[in-house]
Amino acid sequence: MRKRIYIIVTLTVITALSFGMADGEKEYPTVTNVELALENGERSLLRKQFIKDSIEDYHRFELEHFLNAIGHRESTNRYDVVNKWGYMGRYQFGKSTLKGLGYDVSKNEFLSNPELQEEAMLSLLKHNKEKLQKYIDVFDGKTINGIYITESGILAAAHLGGQGSVRRYFRNGKVFKDGNGTKITSYMDKFSGYDIALN
Repeated sequence: MRKRIYIIVTLTVITALSFGMADGEKEYPTVTNVELALENGERSLLRKQFIKDSIEDYHRFELEHFLNAIGHRESTNRYDVVNKWGYMGRYQFGKSTLKGLGYDVSKNEFLSNPELQEEAMLSLLKHNKEKLQKYIDVFDGKTINGIYITESGILAAAHLGGQGSVRRYFRNGKVFKDGNGTKITSYMDKFSGYDIALN
């Protein structure tokens, strides 16, 4: 019964359109298959762009939260802090690390420039990711000694103790501690699970 009604309605609409066009009283807009395909293609492109933008926004949000958490742990998110060992800024950079990344700046220049500190932190994260990628590939998603290992946790541990300390931990279980007695494993655990997706 439903099929019959559907066919009648369809034929009625087609008939009405045909008469209208034949009489010349009214021009009915026609949409060709090509135009429909283009329209659907545009919708598909818009949908893909929306998904891409949403994913990028999500990763940006995750990265911001990760950096905020690291900054809070290192300096309570203050750009002007210098600790008793001379580590500087929001993320507590040492001069040798900055020079290794290509930043040859004075202490005052670094402390007075939040944008530079953020740029240096992103550079360090990307550098450490490149150097530790094989460990990330092997251990990401695994639990070791009760710690759920993720990329963000590994990079946080490398920020605290350097790449070498992370490699030694995964190779022979040796746990590095910084001058305050903070273990790299505590950073691995505390900063685990941020989906930062660094390029």
